[in-house]
Amino acid sequence: MSFLILIIGFFFLIKGADMFVEGAASIARKFNVPAMIIGLTIVAMGTSAPEAAVSITSSLAGQNDMSVANVVGSNFFNILVVLGVSSIIAKLPVQRNTIKKDAPFLLLVSALLLLFGLNLNINRIEGLIFLAVFTYFLVDTVKSAKKSSQETANEAATTMDIEVAEESSMPKTILLSIIGVVGIVLGGDMVVNSATDIATSFGMSANLVGLTIVAVGTSLPEFVTSVVAIRKGETEIAIGNVIGSNIFNILLVLGLAATISPITISTLALIDVLFMVVITVLLYFFMKKDNSLVKSQGIIFLVIYVAYMAYTIIR
Repeated sequence: MSFLILIIGFFFLIKGADMFVEGAASIARKFNVPAMIIGLTIVAMGTSAPEAAVSITSSLAGQNDMSVANVVGSNFFNILVVLGVSSIIAKLPVQRNTIKKDAPFLLLVSALLLLFGLNLNINRIEGLIFLAVFTYFLVDTVKSAKKSSQETANEAATTMDIEVAEESSMPKTILLSIIGVVGIVLGGDMVVNSATDIATSFGMSANLVGLTIVAVGTSLPEFVTSVVAIRKGETEIAIGNVIGSNIFNILLVLGLAATISPITISTLALIDVLFMVVITVLLYFFMKKDNSLVKSQGIIFLVIYVAYMAYTIIR
């Protein structure tokens, strides 16, 4: 029964995130918010909504191990599997701004998480610091988006596949957003409760369940978004989607979770955070090497993911 509830919970999470993105994007358009800003903020937040729901619910339930493991595991999956599979499907060119600005920023926030976790605890002050850095990132992103031409913004909206009917009424779009949020919250609660039951019945730790089953489930929106983008020939979106989501996961998701309830980190979880930093460095090295991600690097990513998952199961 727990596995069935877990699957239903994932369905609510993913469908809720999709409805939230569609509704919020429609509302933003009606208020003439530039499409680039919609793509860089609402869509990125939407794909990270499942992680946020699970981690916040875990924090409220006192399952802090799952809170950290979900974010770290999702970031593993995004880099090693989402970008791994994406670069095997097609060569992924990397924009200059991503190499100079976005990727180094992801490295910085990943290192900051490691630094905060060295004492095996992330307190409320550190959670607030995460949220402050996230606010800076969001404001800077919006400012950068405003500098882009309207033509670029419209193109970005198309590549993000935000297809909202112009004739949709405001009450309908608001209702869509509300239903999406309810789905995310309900799904997050179901996933955390069922995953905890599974961990207990099989003698697994909450950290292991969060790092594997829950992390993969909550990363499905990023995976689907990237694969769809590649099939449409918009390969740049895959990298931007992963980097943006990983930044949101650390700063917003863990920031909120730690502010709600200080997070205690186990030694094993700290090792996972260290590994996350290492693969983020590897990602930056691969991108900077040829200004792109290619098939051989994607294969390396997938091999690393399988090997590390095997290690987490047997350790």
